[in-house]
Amino acid sequence: MEPNPTGKRLGILTLTALGVVFGDIGTSPLYALRECFKPEYGLTPTPANVYGVLSLILWSLILVVSYKYIGFIMRADNRGEGGILAMLALILKKDSQRRRGRALLIGLGLFGAALLYGDGVITPAISVLSAMEGLTVHNARLASLVVPLTVMIIVGLFAVQRHGTARVGAAFGPLMALWFLSIGALGLAQVLRDAHILAAINPIWAVRFFAFHDLHAITVLGAVVLAVTGAEALYADMGHFGRKPIRTAWFWMVFPALLLNYFGQGSLVLGNPAAAENPFFMLSPGFMLLPMVALATIAAIIASQALISGAFSLTQQCIQLGYSPRMSIVHTSAKEYGQIFVPEVNYALAIGTVLVVLGFQSSTALGAAYGIAVTGTMTITTILFFVISAHRWQWPMGKVVALTVLFLGVDLSFLVANAIKIEHGGWVPVMMAIVLFTLMTTWKRGRLILRERLQEITMPLDAFLKSLSSGKILRVPGTAVFMTSEAGGAPVVLLHHLKHNKVLHEQVILLSIGTAEVPEVRDVDRVDFERMEHGFVRANAVYGFMESPDVTEVLGLLRQQGLKARPMETSYYLGREQLIPRQKAWKEGGMTMSIWRKKLFAFMARNAQSAAAFFQLPPNRVVELGTQIEF
Repeated sequence: MEPNPTGKRLGILTLTALGVVFGDIGTSPLYALRECFKPEYGLTPTPANVYGVLSLILWSLILVVSYKYIGFIMRADNRGEGGILAMLALILKKDSQRRRGRALLIGLGLFGAALLYGDGVITPAISVLSAMEGLTVHNARLASLVVPLTVMIIVGLFAVQRHGTARVGAAFGPLMALWFLSIGALGLAQVLRDAHILAAINPIWAVRFFAFHDLHAITVLGAVVLAVTGAEALYADMGHFGRKPIRTAWFWMVFPALLLNYFGQGSLVLGNPAAAENPFFMLSPGFMLLPMVALATIAAIIASQALISGAFSLTQQCIQLGYSPRMSIVHTSAKEYGQIFVPEVNYALAIGTVLVVLGFQSSTALGAAYGIAVTGTMTITTILFFVISAHRWQWPMGKVVALTVLFLGVDLSFLVANAIKIEHGGWVPVMMAIVLFTLMTTWKRGRLILRERLQEITMPLDAFLKSLSSGKILRVPGTAVFMTSEAGGAPVVLLHHLKHNKVLHEQVILLSIGTAEVPEVRDVDRVDFERMEHGFVRANAVYGFMESPDVTEVLGLLRQQGLKARPMETSYYLGREQLIPRQKAWKEGGMTMSIWRKKLFAFMARNAQSAAAFFQLPPNRVVELGTQIEF
C-alpha cells in the first residue's frame, strides 16, 4: 500500500475504507446512548445526565480513537500491516527481550487475539439485533419477529462467505457513505432545533457527572464504551488501506457524522425522555423509519462482514505463526489482496453468533458481553505499544510513561466498568478467549515437543550423506521433494522411505518452509538453496504471516535459480505422524505438558488440514508415509 496517496487514489481508498474499517464503530449509535439510560442503571434523562453522558461519549471518541489509535497506535506498523499479532511480531524482533518478559508479551498478545474472536461473534449479533429492533418503533407488535429475522439474516450472511466479498466489496464504501450522511443529517436536523445540546462539548460536564454519581458513574461508563467499539479495526485494517485514507475518512466524515447523531439523540431525549428507549430510530420522521431500518440492517451486515473477514485473516496469521493447526484457506479473489475464506472458522462463528442471539434475545442484554471483549483488547494494545515505543523506537521514557498512563487510565476505567457486568453476560467473551487461548498455547507447545521427539529419532544430515557413499542405494530418475521442519537433519519421512522402498531419486530436495515476522516476503527473498553431494539439495523458503505457502511456487522459483525439477517428474513426500500420548505429563527439555493437554494436542493434530492441501501440493504427485510417535 502506497504510504502517501493523493488525489483520485486517496479518494478511492478513503471511500473503500468507509465500507471495511468503520462499519463496527459506525453502527454504535444504534445502541450506545440508549444503553446509558437503560432502567437497570437508574439514570434519568435529566439535562445534567444527558450532557454528562454526551460529554463522556465525545471525549472517549477523541481520546481513544482520534488520539490513541489514529495519533499513536497506527504508527506501530509491521511493513504497513497492523493488528495485535502484527504488533506482537514487531515486538519479538527485538532479541534483547528477556525470556520471561517475552513469554508474558506473547501471552498478552495471544489473549488479545482470542478476545477479537469473541468480538467477531458478538458484533454481528448486537448490530443486526439493534437494526431489527427498529421494527418495534414502527409497530410494537413486531417484537416477536426481531429474533427470527436476526437469525435468518445472520445465517444468510455466513452462508455467502464462501463466495468472498470481491463482488459486493465495491458497494460497501458507497453504502456506508450513505449511512454516515444519513445519520449525520438526522442528528443535525435535531441539533438545529435545540443547539443548547452543544454545551456538552465542554468536558466539565463529564467531570460533574462523575462527581455527582460517584461509583455509580462507573457502571454507566460500561455503556459509554460501546461508542468506541471498532476502534481496533482502524489498526487491524491499516495494511489494506494505509494510515492516510483511514485518517481522512475518520476526520472528514465518520467522526462528524457520529457526533451529530449522538448529539441529536441527546437533544431528542431532553425534549422527550420517553425517547431514551430507542433514540436512534426515534430521530427518524415517520416516513423515513422503515427505510432507516433497512439501511441500518445493511450497515450492520457490512459491520459484521468486516469482523468476519478480520477473523479469517487473524486465523491465517495464527497458523503461520504456529499457534493454530492447519486449516483450509480459500482465496476468494485473484485480484484483491487478503480476501480469504476459512470454512472451519466460518462455521464456528456462525454457530456461536446464532447461539448468542438465541441466548441473549436483545441488543440490550448483549451490551455487557460486548464491552469486555473490546476493552480487554484495547488494554493489551496499550501495553504492547508501551514496549514498542520504549524499546524499539527508544522514545524518551517520560513521554512513553505519560502516554501509557493516559491510555491505560482510559482503558482500565472502561475495563473495570465492564468487569462489573461479568455475571450479566460479560463472561461469554472471556470464556471464549480462555478456551481459544488454551487451544493456541497447547498447539504451540505441542509442536515444540513434537519437534524435540522428531529430533531424537532423526539422523544428522552429514552422517546420512556419508552412508550413501557406499553406492548400494539404487537411484531412479526424477526429483523427490521431502518436506521437513528440520533443515539440519535427514527428515524422518526420508528415512522411512529409504527403509521400505530401498531406492532414492537422482535428485532429492529437502525443503523447509518457515514464517517470517513480517506480513509479506518478496519473491526475490522467498527461497534459497545449496547443492550437496549425492544429488541432494537443501532449500529454505520463507513466507510472511499474512501469506499462504505454496510449494509449487517455491519449485518454480528454484527452477528460475537454475535448479532442474520438471513438474511431471517430481514427487512430494510427506510424513503423517500418529501421536500417542503417554499416561504421564511431559517434563523434558525445559517444557512441561499435562496429560489432558497432550490429549488435546493429539486431537487437534488428527483434525488439522493435511499438509498436502495446506502447502498446495499437486494431489497426484504426493506420497504420504506414516509413523507413530509417543510423547
